[in-house]
Amino acid sequence: MNIFARFAQDESGATAIEYGLIAALIAVGIIVAATTLGGSLSGLFNDISDRLDDTVVPAAPAPAGG
Repeated sequence: MNIFARFAQDESGATAIEYGLIAALIAVGIIVAATTLGGSLSGLFNDISDRLDDTVVPAAPAPAGG
């Protein structure tokens, strides 16, 4: 019975589970934030790309003395 009493009083397993749950919650938060920011950044870069496509770049001048 002494083994069961020591097992019941040992809290290191509970602490490990708590740390695991905290890590899981942090991971979920990072995933949600990355998904939200990813969509926003995708829209921003698409807008920049569209504006660059519409930009008129002047032609280079002809070389002098040719």
